[in-house]
Amino acid sequence: MAAWMLIPDKLDAEAVQHQPSRLDVFGTTCVLFFLAEMGDKTQIVTVMLTARYDGYLAVVAGTTLGMMLASVPVVGLGERIMRLLPLRAVQIASGLVFVGLGIAALLV
Repeated sequence: MAAWMLIPDKLDAEAVQHQPSRLDVFGTTCVLFFLAEMGDKTQIVTVMLTARYDGYLAVVAGTTLGMMLASVPVVGLGERIMRLLPLRAVQIASGLVFVGLGIAALLV
């Protein structure tokens, strides 16, 4: 994973010519977020709370608001950091983090 982080992404000519609309980006983000988070602790807790209490709309609204409160600042901060830091520095830093995590996993 660390080596993969150091390989820059390459766009093919067709991808450069096709500029996706905001709806394309929004739709892709929704689908990928759903797939990545499917079956995580938040969804399990939501199911448990919904089974325990009758107000399932309130439970879903609460978990949705909680996820938004946790995610929106991170997205905004990430966007600002990407304006300040060069992409290569971020790739190297994330590669080093993965190396550290790999070493820690081997030692434990």
